[in-house]
Amino acid sequence: MQSTEMPQEVDTEVERSQKLYFRSHTTIFSSRYDPRFQYCLYVPPAFDNDRENYRLVVAMHGTGRSMTHYRDAFAEFARYNRCVVLAPLFPVGPLGDGNSHGFKYIVEQDIRYDTVLLNMIEEVSASLNYDFGRFLLFGYSGGGHFVHRFFYLHPEKLLAVSIGAPGSVTLLDDKKVWWVGVQDFEKIFKKQLNYAAMREVAVQLVVGKVDIETWEITHKPGGKYYQPGCNDAGTTRIDRNTALLNSLRSHGINAVQNIVPNVGHDGMKVLDDVKDFFLQVINNQKGQPK
Repeated sequence: MQSTEMPQEVDTEVERSQKLYFRSHTTIFSSRYDPRFQYCLYVPPAFDNDRENYRLVVAMHGTGRSMTHYRDAFAEFARYNRCVVLAPLFPVGPLGDGNSHGFKYIVEQDIRYDTVLLNMIEEVSASLNYDFGRFLLFGYSGGGHFVHRFFYLHPEKLLAVSIGAPGSVTLLDDKKVWWVGVQDFEKIFKKQLNYAAMREVAVQLVVGKVDIETWEITHKPGGKYYQPGCNDAGTTRIDRNTALLNSLRSHGINAVQNIVPNVGHDGMKVLDDVKDFFLQVINNQKGQPK
């Protein structure tokens, strides 16, 4: 008796490879712009079948460089809210000196980490053949350092930024030099602070209520990033988070703060608050241009 079953489609080797390494929880890629830096992605399984209204979430690691953990932690959120996740890796010591903190302050000798990230986003957009428009940016601890300074530099690129428990903050203080303040911002970065664009970005500051250890965040004379006034924003991460909040609000930026109960310095334990914030932003943007 002749079978009436339809023949099963068989993936080609190229299609199998794409599904295995370039979709869902992807492999790790070197940046074409600067191969010293890498990234991985989460691309939802449905992305290739229906590409409407996707957003990009960038999850920035901290000093521990746990990039895949943050990528994976956002995967379910991304799958059900039409997002692709990009998790960069800025490894320790790209200049060969063992410095683990350079990315936090945006500039490290000839490296501009904001430019590295923007080029990664361009590369991902090209490889997926998709324009994500303005993106959502999260970073915790060392990542919190990076993302609030990136926000100052490129607010026009951002739909939302979630700033998680940075150990040190740059206040919008034009009487103190970078990185403590922004007095010489234009001289260093060749552009002015765009306060109007910053006011258009949804801003969240998040920190654990018992994130009170100070050993890692107190700058001491002789330290690589020590400068006068560097500890003036407060003693703990909560203090510094609040000082940043007040600085932003004093310039008309409508930032919100979430102090998460029963949480110390643990980025994974604040992610529910971050995802709620991002989801609200995405829902508010539905039907609006990117």
